[in-house]
Amino acid sequence: MLLLGKIALGMGATLAMTSAYVFHEGVIRVDVDENRPGGEHVHFWVPATTMSTGMRLARLAPQHPLDQAGRQVRPYLPLLRKLSKELEKYPNAEFVDVTNEQEHVRVATVNGKLQIDVTEEESKVHVTVPLETLQDVVDRLGEAAAHSSDKEEDDNWQARAQEEKASGKDQVDAEASLPGWK
Repeated sequence: MLLLGKIALGMGATLAMTSAYVFHEGVIRVDVDENRPGGEHVHFWVPATTMSTGMRLARLAPQHPLDQAGRQVRPYLPLLRKLSKELEKYPNAEFVDVTNEQEHVRVATVNGKLQIDVTEEESKVHVTVPLETLQDVVDRLGEAAAHSSDKEEDDNWQARAQEEKASGKDQVDAEASLPGWK
């Protein structure tokens, strides 16, 4: 009986530690409600840790979309890094609040989370993302941008080596053809 108690205690402690790790960054919440007959109502909460973990796991796939996303976002990375860090200085601030006869849009930080609310006659959308998760996403996109840049340099190096081989040059200047070699 004592052995069963120890096993139960060990499993309980493991579950508690796992839960603490999974939820340490908070929760991403998405609520979508369509205000019409037969309208959809979608509500889900996801541990924010899954976003970073998912982006890291996506990098393991042979052809993953993060390389393309990294290339597309590369010019904006300095701005995104600065924005994600600056948002943490304003844990409770309203940035956008626009209202007209039919729509209301609000973008704010509430208790360290970016909150985006869009309300119109036919639907309501509410998204909440922890600010720490935004920094993680920017970091993962930065890694993807660096990886895609390295890949492009490798591809360019291989193309130059093949061109030199085809042109009859037996010796390739290793210092000139290695990416980043000075």
